[in-house]
Amino acid sequence: MSKPRAGLALVAAALVALAGCGAGDPRPVWHTPAVAGATMTTAPGVGAPGLGDPYYPNAGNGGYDVAHYDIAVSYDPDSHRITARAAIRATALTPLSRFNLDLRGLTVRSATVAGKPAATSRAGDELTLTPAEPLPAGTVFETIIEYGGKPSTYGGPGQAGGEGFVQHDGGAIALGQPESAAAWFPCNDHPADKATYDIKLTVPGDLAALSNGVLRSRTAKGGRTTWEWATTSPMATYLATAVIGDYRVRTGTHDGLPVITAVADGLPTTMDDAMARTPEVLDFLEERFGPYPFDALGGIVHDNANLRFALETQTRPVYVSSFFLGPKPSVTVVAHELAHQWFGDSVSVRDWRDIWLNESYATYAGWLWVEHEFKRPLATSFTTAYETAAEEVWTTPPADPGRENMFSDSVYDRGAMTLYALRQTVGAETFDRITREWADKNKDGNVSTADYIAHAEQVSGRQLDDLFQAWLYGRTRPAKP
Repeated sequence: MSKPRAGLALVAAALVALAGCGAGDPRPVWHTPAVAGATMTTAPGVGAPGLGDPYYPNAGNGGYDVAHYDIAVSYDPDSHRITARAAIRATALTPLSRFNLDLRGLTVRSATVAGKPAATSRAGDELTLTPAEPLPAGTVFETIIEYGGKPSTYGGPGQAGGEGFVQHDGGAIALGQPESAAAWFPCNDHPADKATYDIKLTVPGDLAALSNGVLRSRTAKGGRTTWEWATTSPMATYLATAVIGDYRVRTGTHDGLPVITAVADGLPTTMDDAMARTPEVLDFLEERFGPYPFDALGGIVHDNANLRFALETQTRPVYVSSFFLGPKPSVTVVAHELAHQWFGDSVSVRDWRDIWLNESYATYAGWLWVEHEFKRPLATSFTTAYETAAEEVWTTPPADPGRENMFSDSVYDRGAMTLYALRQTVGAETFDRITREWADKNKDGNVSTADYIAHAEQVSGRQLDDLFQAWLYGRTRPAKP
């Protein structure tokens, strides 16, 4: 995720500050997670209502592993209501007499589990399903839920309008981190349980309906059009998106990949030009991170002022238009969000406290792009970040920042400084090996900070405890490497 500085004055100030390299400041501003967690409890035969994430203990659900979501949503932009169906294929990890899915608001009309009607009950954002017969461990089963209503958002300080399924005149955008998916479909809403997706969006025929992955078909019937999207690589729930409205949609290919970009009608065509550079940025990052991990590519620029950030929605990042102001917009934020396709999307965190693993590499990729396009040395980006960091950057450890600081400058900037310090310690060639092999061996998986440290030590052949303790866990400013 990236967030521009709030307000045009701050955007202009950032542009002036980096006038020497011609780019705006891509760093995020403070972002507050939206929903308080609850204590996880479970009983024999009952899937736990949470996965025990230390920051979001009630996020996700235990007892099963989802393999695939098939989601069909029909959207009415006049009433802002949806009529939807979700078919969820999963495997029981333990005997299940009942289990939970995350679903925020919305009305469940019917549910089946393993082909038979299932009883349902609601408590907050938890939907509990009781199958007609208990599910033995190892059972592959399908849950089908018919539901609908007016989707809601998650709110909080710094989140104008909230996140989730955000309505606007003539359309909606499903977007947010760390929680958003449960606002529009029932799911196991935590990155530890990734799955593949089919997403079908039915909208009035004059609107676009954009999502992740490959566009399988677009079918018109009765004045409405169904856009069918598919992701064939596992994806975390918060990375699923639906962007509905008036958009200029461009299609193409790049090295065999389908490329779909879209820009909201009414925005300057310079933003289409910025999106058209997505393949160029991808090629640059592939040279450093290894092969792109997915089978589709693109980006979406919206004009909803309530969503003041960019998010690495898998295969097709979503950007707020304020990132692309000016006659020749910088695409540094594109480098940030495309880097997430490797770090965050393909290689995902096991717990939210390890989010620095995502944001450090995305911020570092922005530094690499600035060096490439604007000739600002990588060392200068590091030194500027190091010398201008606020005190809270050094008192907040990026590897365990606390829930309230998940999206703080420590996670982004100090995280990237950690990577630079590692690079200076082990050498550029070895650091590049660490990075490429990390992305390759953990493709489609989930990782922790401990995994990364062990990997860096194994590849470098060096003991790096002191470096990581100082840069990831210390509460004072480390010495420059």
